Amino acid sequence: MTISASPAPVATRADAAAPIRVATIGAGRIGSNHTALIARHVPGAVVAAVADPVDGAAARLAETVGAGFATTDIDDVLGSPDVDAVLITAPARSHSELVCRAAQAGKHVFCEKPMAVTLDEADRAIAAADAAGVVLQVGFNRRFAPGFAAARRAVDDGRVGTPQLLRSLTRDPGPWQADPARVPQWTIFLETLIHDFDTLCFLNPGARPVRVHAFADALVRPDAKTSGHLDTAVVTITFDNGAIATAEANFSALYGYDVRGEVFGSNGMATAGDGRTTDMTFYGAAGVEIDTARADTVLLHSAYVGELTAFVDAVRTGGAAVVGGADARTALQIALAAIRSVQTGATVEIDEVQ
Repeated sequence: MTISASPAPVATRADAAAPIRVATIGAGRIGSNHTALIARHVPGAVVAAVADPVDGAAARLAETVGAGFATTDIDDVLGSPDVDAVLITAPARSHSELVCRAAQAGKHVFCEKPMAVTLDEADRAIAAADAAGVVLQVGFNRRFAPGFAAARRAVDDGRVGTPQLLRSLTRDPGPWQADPARVPQWTIFLETLIHDFDTLCFLNPGARPVRVHAFADALVRPDAKTSGHLDTAVVTITFDNGAIATAEANFSALYGYDVRGEVFGSNGMATAGDGRTTDMTFYGAAGVEIDTARADTVLLHSAYVGELTAFVDAVRTGGAAVVGGADARTALQIALAAIRSVQTGATVEIDEVQ
């Protein structure tokens, strides 16, 4: 794939107050969630179109949200003068190519994580967006979750002091019932822990990751390990300011969706994340109970709304994305270093991953 030297002009409209017209590419689970949020919860935006190559998928989602049209041909969306921006929620391995195509067509881009699965792909996506002058935002939603945003403010305000120890974890809700054969290799690093890698960088601003050591196994489905499946991992990351961070993930937390973060520093500590759906605690004969979230779309609803609202605002004002291509590249580089560490059993210097 090559990047055009003369990208299409960025979509503009005579009425600057008109809503941003957004098209979704990929009508699966997360695409359906994001599209519904745009339609119902993001001010100043409308869903203009939905595209998905699976017959009927786009039409069903478009009908649900009242989109203008649905198509199985992505070029129908990219070539439409009635689309200002796209949400890329297709399978991860197609993200970089779609970012490049959308940017060349002059569309602003919100891309779900990971933006790419190789550094070369990431660089091409960033270059395409820069050449076209479009907004490129990547879906690292935890930055927009109230608790994580407050933890970052505690760092920025100096209340935490110099970060020394950090932790981020993702435990997907169980029981995990997916077919391991249908899970792309290295998913735990490229699609799950990629969130944690970005979170750790977010909570340690200005610092650069320098080395990584990772451990991974198939503990949820030990029978699938021989095929390369991994569902449990722990990664340690050292930053150039001396901070040491830990990221961990597992595909099957029976008690619900568990996402947490922590930054400990010279002046104090900030933590974020709670699996509760409400602050109610029930005390009964069987013991103490709390209700926990069983899906990311429930636990992180406000974060998803926040990131999509920030994207639409950036498109409208011409501002920079809150979390952009460079942030996605850094998280990907950590993920690739972790994969190499698992393959070799050695600590990997980030600069070795090029």
